[in-house]
Amino acid sequence: MKSKILVADDDLSLRKMLEAVLTDDGYDVKEADDGQHAIEAVEDQFYDLILMDIRMTRMGGIEALKRIKKLSPGIPIIIMTAYASVETAREALKSGAFDYLTKPLDIDELKLIIHRALRHHQLEQENRYLRERLDDRFDFSNIIGNSRAMKNLFETLAQVAPTEATVLITGESGTGKELIANAIHQNSPRCHKPMIKVNCAALPETLLESELFGHEKGAFTGAVSKNRGRFQLAHQSSLFLDEISEMSPATQAKILRALQEKEIEPVGGETTLQIDTRVITATNKKLENEIKEGRFREDLYYRLNVVRIEIPPLRDRHEDIPLLAEFFLKQYVEKNRKLIKGFTPKATDVLMRHNWPGNVRELENLVERAVIMTRGDMITQDDFPSIMTGKDTPVGIKNLGVSSGSTLKEAEKEIILRTLEETGGNRTHTAKILGISRRTLQLKLKEYGIN
Repeated sequence: MKSKILVADDDLSLRKMLEAVLTDDGYDVKEADDGQHAIEAVEDQFYDLILMDIRMTRMGGIEALKRIKKLSPGIPIIIMTAYASVETAREALKSGAFDYLTKPLDIDELKLIIHRALRHHQLEQENRYLRERLDDRFDFSNIIGNSRAMKNLFETLAQVAPTEATVLITGESGTGKELIANAIHQNSPRCHKPMIKVNCAALPETLLESELFGHEKGAFTGAVSKNRGRFQLAHQSSLFLDEISEMSPATQAKILRALQEKEIEPVGGETTLQIDTRVITATNKKLENEIKEGRFREDLYYRLNVVRIEIPPLRDRHEDIPLLAEFFLKQYVEKNRKLIKGFTPKATDVLMRHNWPGNVRELENLVERAVIMTRGDMITQDDFPSIMTGKDTPVGIKNLGVSSGSTLKEAEKEIILRTLEETGGNRTHTAKILGISRRTLQLKLKEYGIN
């Protein structure tokens, strides 16, 4: 489609010359003989670019430019002037001109600037469209995090969610695997139907198969009526299978068939049912190890692991802890109708030092407890369990296993190693816990040959 250019100038011969040159270059050119007619032309139809003289009889270019920008802010406007000066250029650019040219016009320069202006305008439109598309389609507002690890996760989710790919979500307990599964579904073409969820570890094996694939009346004791399985309920939607590693080999084989053939067979039934279900799975175990131990089918693993999303543990994204803590604080303050402003600096420091073996779930439970237990309008370190603040047993010194025959240096080395382990290798936090400077810690590490 040809780009439309409006040429506004009170010089008829110049307009005709520009029309001929630009038409030869493949543009659709229209004319206006003054600023007022240029405004009327823009009101009448859309233009990709405007070439406009700065001085015209009824209305000058600067005034027309300002009014056109109110009508259509995105149109690039190139000002032409025979009265070039710094003041003229500054005024034109300040008023929203893309660029300006001095007369007599250099045609090669004119073509170059027009090409650059149209390309710039096109890129702006594409970027605006992509931003709107991301805003409309990818809503991850329920997932809290500004760390680099979480930004990478958001980018992966934006790529994966709109596809039909089977997704395997891995991560430690408490990292939010179900939340990620929900985000994938809600930002997919299947979001018009609810995502169906099954926790494979929560049901005995005798019931799990029936729960997944359904059963016919009389299929087993207690099957008093026909029942639709979760695969059927998730038809044209998504099925989330949590704790996927907890399924028996027999159920794994049926899941594999459902993924390969897109069909299932209810328990006690003889009819094969076609399904259209996107499967999202999650586990906190290393499936590769489960395969080696013979507890998980390798062929099923490859079917599930089309796209793998690894959720980082909380200890690997410490900068997100204050954000998450404030999020949970607001949530539980409203729920419990309490007036709490926030966390004291020392309380925040305790949160930042903790290693969070229970991840986000542990942090949420801790904040809920603190909201309930605190008596003031700020949560302090005293509102946390003593194991976190080190009042009962110093972090990193408990259960050291140092024998009574150990030398003082051996005990000191063991304490440093254990404290480093507790802090995830963070030397600054280790030094604070041990009550020494970071330089002293560095010297001790060097002395004991600890890298």
